[in-house]
Amino acid sequence: MKAIRRFTVRPVLPEPLMPLAELARNLRWSWHTETRELFQSVDPEGWQAAGGDPVRLLAAVPAARLAELAADRRFLRRLAVAVADLDDYVHGGRWYQTNENAADLPAAIAYFSPEFGITAALPQYSGGLGILAGDHLKAASDLGVPIIGVGLLYRHGYFRQSLSRDGWQQEHYPVLDPHELPLAMLRHEDGTPARVSLTLPGGRTLHAQVWQALVGRVPLLLLDSDVEDNDAGAREVTDRLYGGGSDHRLLQEMLLGIGGVRAVRAYCAITGHPDPEVFHTNEGHAGFLGLERIRELDGEQGLGFDAAVEAVRAGTVFTTHTPVPAGIDRFERSLVARHFGEGGELRGVPVDRILELGAETYPGGDPGVFNMAVMGLRLAQRANGVSTLHGAVSRGMFAGLWPGFDPVDVPIASVTNGVHAPTWVAPEVVRLGARQIGAGRAEDALAVGASPRWDAVAQIPDQDVWDVRRILREQLVQEVRDRLRASWKQRGAADAELGWVDSVLDPDVLTIGFARRVPSYKRLTLMLRDPERLRRLLLDPDRPVQIVVAGKAHPADDGGKRLVQELVRFSDDPRVRHRIVFLPDYGMAMAQKLYPGCDVWLNNPLRPLEACGTSGMKAALNGCLNLSVLDGWWDEWFEPDFGWAIPTADGLGTDEDRRDDLEANALYELIEERVAPRFYDRAGRAGLPVRWIEMVRRTLVSLGPKVLAGRMVREYVERLYAPAAHSHRALDPAAARDLAWWKGRVRAAWPRVAVEHVEAVTAAPVAGTAELGATLTLRVRVALDPLAPEDVEVQAVAGRVDAQDVIRDGRTFPLKPAGGPDLEGRWVYEGPLALDRTGPFGYTVRVLPAHPLLATPAELGLVAAPVDTDAVGGVLLR
Repeated sequence: MKAIRRFTVRPVLPEPLMPLAELARNLRWSWHTETRELFQSVDPEGWQAAGGDPVRLLAAVPAARLAELAADRRFLRRLAVAVADLDDYVHGGRWYQTNENAADLPAAIAYFSPEFGITAALPQYSGGLGILAGDHLKAASDLGVPIIGVGLLYRHGYFRQSLSRDGWQQEHYPVLDPHELPLAMLRHEDGTPARVSLTLPGGRTLHAQVWQALVGRVPLLLLDSDVEDNDAGAREVTDRLYGGGSDHRLLQEMLLGIGGVRAVRAYCAITGHPDPEVFHTNEGHAGFLGLERIRELDGEQGLGFDAAVEAVRAGTVFTTHTPVPAGIDRFERSLVARHFGEGGELRGVPVDRILELGAETYPGGDPGVFNMAVMGLRLAQRANGVSTLHGAVSRGMFAGLWPGFDPVDVPIASVTNGVHAPTWVAPEVVRLGARQIGAGRAEDALAVGASPRWDAVAQIPDQDVWDVRRILREQLVQEVRDRLRASWKQRGAADAELGWVDSVLDPDVLTIGFARRVPSYKRLTLMLRDPERLRRLLLDPDRPVQIVVAGKAHPADDGGKRLVQELVRFSDDPRVRHRIVFLPDYGMAMAQKLYPGCDVWLNNPLRPLEACGTSGMKAALNGCLNLSVLDGWWDEWFEPDFGWAIPTADGLGTDEDRRDDLEANALYELIEERVAPRFYDRAGRAGLPVRWIEMVRRTLVSLGPKVLAGRMVREYVERLYAPAAHSHRALDPAAARDLAWWKGRVRAAWPRVAVEHVEAVTAAPVAGTAELGATLTLRVRVALDPLAPEDVEVQAVAGRVDAQDVIRDGRTFPLKPAGGPDLEGRWVYEGPLALDRTGPFGYTVRVLPAHPLLATPAELGLVAAPVDTDAVGGVLLR
């Protein structure tokens, strides 16, 4: 019979064991080996059955075992040490607190994301965005950065994946009970639950309660709409991650952004936590947070809409994570207008001004849609992509928001992603490093990259490196067999059919891993482009290859599901099924075995559509070598010493089949001619592949410090959070009003700003050539009226030019007023221009708005340049 009501019966721990509950509720256990080992010792079999989840473990431990542990002095001593260590970790000073500029750093940062991948025990993630957000919080905790995470609690999480008998993806949505998760409800002092509410059209209200997860030092607030005061539709707003149609998604994103700000305010009021000075919008899904802060400043404090926008922008950081337009949420303007119009949310904020923030007002934009990324960029004074290449792609992708500027000048920076090593590095690799540099130093190096002794890894003996790699491969083989057997049983196979599973994979064979989401641009099936050639690789009698593949297609993406099915059907072939496997239900638990156990990590997206690709980073930290298209982080840090670059067939336009053929052929050739021969070259000492082992060392020594989330978070603090906090503090109400007034005045006057004449008045080039090291003095006449010199910056831009006279790698040279104004408001500017590069060289002049509170001269999207290109010159330097 089915129960009519479900609830959780919590275990009653004996008094001496009460600290176990504290340890279980802080998710630091998910990356702290000693704490996990303590829980495992409570009940080794129960730990395995609970999937390594302390909350589930404690709910199932027999009372007799608890009584036994309560009298076990050795266990109680270990428990006391673990609790003291957590207390020191949570309350002790760390990098942030001891930073020489600590007084200038923000008192708190609110970090909003639609998903967070902290641990498999809290399944609130779908892929890379969520895992990155989880690693961001964990690294912030290790560094002592005062971040508050904000997200949604999905009662079904993301879907669980299985396969039908014919290999078609099946989706399942398990029900998650928050009381069985490592969460606690946020409550007021009187014990009542803290709630936030949103007004919906038609007189409806959306209520949400707030759950709190502790991620080390970092609180993570998760909003949950499954409360009895809501009607049926409102209760389902937080049912599934990335589920439902446009209206459902819009409500999720309103709750995340608007409700999230209200939850942060409630949390800070209840706990005394400092209010955030900086708000970080992790992708456009959370962009409505800016509107709620405008409402606070405009409606509650009377700042005025324009001034409120400036105040909000000053303290906001926006990170874009996708170079794929389809990955950006866009809603019908009419839908947004209905939710923010009369009777909707954000009463008092003009709906037409809201719609302007998300309008695609650039060439090629759709006037009928509201673009969440566009709003995110307009409401953030600082923005970034997640790798150097992705930053460049994003500047081109969003250049229409800054008309007149070359993409290089678009104000979108880049902070390359990193991964949280204590989460992703196998214990065997940690111990290998600890033997060389000491356990404490190894822990510091993994957590924050602070150890200067990464080079010490180079001293680890070859045999030790190879032994650990072999152990990890062997563990992966067993993991694959267990998961494959379970998958085939789900597909309807009987035990009698599955004897072959015991011979799947070989711990001594070169192992390639490929696991990620399955949109078409990631090209799950590129390896199948020539099936016969792949079979020869897998079955080579001297240098065989084995491949482990995993990945989920979006439930609504039948094209992605067909790719999964194609791969599954190939791997089901009895001729090769011992050499290639597809594992369903890719998630964190699987990944933590997969990355360390592979020798090579494969990534073959369509360049440049991979924003970063952090799975290869996690593999690298375990001594796995990367074999990848030069995209994302690999484009930035690739060196032949520690991996291989798959050549790309750029420039083929829309001929995708031809491109895939060429790049698949390049992939096969790399494996056949370079990867496999190096792995199986055992001519070194003791029959070891010494050249391969040296590549493993170079991966750890060279890439290790770069790919850490600790490095990433420090960059965010120094390059984005600290400047944003400075801008936030500078923009008090009076300054915000002044800045808004100044911007309005400049925008109104800008059509009359012009560069009227440019000339070189000294050391002019002779016959179009000049000597390297010479200096030109430029004189420029500009029309500014009614603006004044303090409102603008006049620059010369100079550098090498291409065949179309486009300046490449240009440098800017400031020009200063030398006379004016005349009766018509014209000013003369002069300044030197150094000729510091040989070859075809050119220059131009431009006028930009200037104000001390602007983060960049491009902020307003206004620029004036010479209309008559004959007025400026180019020279050939000798």
